[in-house]
Amino acid sequence: MAEDNNFQLINRINSPADLRKLKVDQLPEVCRELRRFIVRGLSTNPGHLASSLGAIEISVACHYVFNTPEDRLVWDVGHQAYSHKILTGRRDKFSENRKLGGLRPFPSPLESEYDTFTCGHASNSISAALGMAVASKLQHKHRHVVAVIGDGAMSGGLAYEGLNNVSSQPNDLLIILNDNDMSIDRAVGGMERYLLNLDTNETYNRLRFKASEWLHAKGMLSDERRKGIIRLNNALKSAISHQQNIFEGMNIRYFGPFDGNNIIELVRILRQIKDMKGPKLLHLHTVKGKGYKPAEQSATIWHAPGKFDPETGKRIIDSNDNGPQKYQDVFGETLLELARKNQKIVGVTPAMPTGSSMCIMMKAMPERTFDVGIAEGHAVTFSAGMAKDGLMPFCAIYSSFAQRAYDNIIHDAAILNLPMVLCLDRAGLVGEDGATHHGVFDMAALRPIPNLTIASPMDERELRRLMFTAQLPGKGTFVIRYPRGRGLLTDWRCPLEEVPVGTGRKLSFLSMPASSGSVQPSFHRVAVITIGPIGNDVETVMDELGKTATETSEGTADDTTPQARCLLFGEIQHYDIRFLKPLDENILHEVGKTFDTVITVEDGVRNGGMGSAVLEWMNDHGYNPTVVRLGLPDEFVEQGTVAQLRRLCGIDTESIKDTIVRALAGDLPQSFNR
Repeated sequence: MAEDNNFQLINRINSPADLRKLKVDQLPEVCRELRRFIVRGLSTNPGHLASSLGAIEISVACHYVFNTPEDRLVWDVGHQAYSHKILTGRRDKFSENRKLGGLRPFPSPLESEYDTFTCGHASNSISAALGMAVASKLQHKHRHVVAVIGDGAMSGGLAYEGLNNVSSQPNDLLIILNDNDMSIDRAVGGMERYLLNLDTNETYNRLRFKASEWLHAKGMLSDERRKGIIRLNNALKSAISHQQNIFEGMNIRYFGPFDGNNIIELVRILRQIKDMKGPKLLHLHTVKGKGYKPAEQSATIWHAPGKFDPETGKRIIDSNDNGPQKYQDVFGETLLELARKNQKIVGVTPAMPTGSSMCIMMKAMPERTFDVGIAEGHAVTFSAGMAKDGLMPFCAIYSSFAQRAYDNIIHDAAILNLPMVLCLDRAGLVGEDGATHHGVFDMAALRPIPNLTIASPMDERELRRLMFTAQLPGKGTFVIRYPRGRGLLTDWRCPLEEVPVGTGRKLSFLSMPASSGSVQPSFHRVAVITIGPIGNDVETVMDELGKTATETSEGTADDTTPQARCLLFGEIQHYDIRFLKPLDENILHEVGKTFDTVITVEDGVRNGGMGSAVLEWMNDHGYNPTVVRLGLPDEFVEQGTVAQLRRLCGIDTESIKDTIVRALAGDLPQSFNR
């Protein structure tokens, strides 16, 4: 791709230093080439398309005007940063973006010196950039620091905490507000409406800048005088325009709004304001999906469209009309079904009505569904407030984003044991979005919190039953975690029945006959305990082992295979524990009394998760089986397909099967033992 004649300019850009060698009037062509390059690349290797297309001019202008990487460019979220990657020496590796062992899905300092901070979650750029700006001042490094934040991320509470500190801390930070009237779904809330209406005259800003420079040169503009003038200036402007500028009300110089997709104008503005003292905010209007008509017309769908034909814009969709639905769709349809019967039910989502399928209820009952914007902590506390006064909220948040609401879950929901349901979508390994998005910490993080009920369904029917159970009277604060992607069942619409809280299920049982031989094999009893959909993988393994057992009993097994030699003599029982909290103590007593080896399997971190809970319980009750915990290791797991990552973490079907076989053979390594 890099050798294509369509990319004559960007093929010469191996760093921003190369970009800065170009003339300003060449930059529009650079932007056009970047758009074609990104569209072509993402058509076969999917990623975040529309956001990146809309922010190309911002990326080009920042690297052209500022001396990166010495000057710091801090991206928020990172959905929009593909052009940044391409301009900073990663063009030839872009085809491996989001793949196992390839480029990371979002900017990361672990990958490039041009990536100044961790990206993935929203609203952290202002705080991080302010820290860098203060560090620069204290170390006398005189570097520029720029934070790029979107209008959707600007609704997050952390952004306002950062702005508040920016206004009171001596700094020269530049905040670029990329306002495309979108987050993933269309942006909502008062800030969105405010930004749409906000306007400042360009000529006025230019005259003010020249006046301030003249006063400063004459020694007439001290820091205190500057702040006083800004306050007077803001008061006069508010009186004339009948509009209060929230940023300048915080002593942050405001410029805009300007056309953020006009590269020539953007370079001029950045050059004009880059050396101004004090904090500044540049407000830019951009078009999400800019330059690619299908993405411009349907930005939500084209946020991450999957594979597509770059010429026609036709998406290549893996048709599964007759197959299982996504867990999120089962959630959305079941929620509407429950809401029609229970008038107290309301739905809440932080900026993910489509991604969580809350849009199903939102379409049917708009008055009872609430998109609160990118504000996970607020979503939980808002739900808790409604629960306190008689409603039954279902608050749907992606598991990794719910990390940002941890205090709210404890302080605002759990302490009062309020009747609300926290639905953790995208739980477990999510694949190509990598370490910032894997929903693998929820069970370990939430397990110690009193009053919580924590459950994970093994399939879509179980999800429906748990949702029905959670909204019944007296259930308190209820957490349900479920994965990204499709389930297993096509006939998932089952009667809505209560699941007794704290009860698991006995599933498959196998009795393994001894292989033929002169030596009598040892007899081992193995219990496999799972939680959530990964239990289906264990059922697959049990089916395979069942076939091996049949072949062994009939004398048709191939005794030369390692598996046949290891399958000696014993029993295997699979339990779906279903509830992490409270645990099913009847099952655990049975396991502790009956089995010499317990294997726990979970799609979450090994430390502190379900396996740890079982191990702790066994110890507390005087049982002493060997406990083998399969889960994610004590490290951040990067990007790749879910299948690849499960294999790397040792929770794929082959790893599970190998562990069971070794347990039957009494051949577990010492490191597995409790």
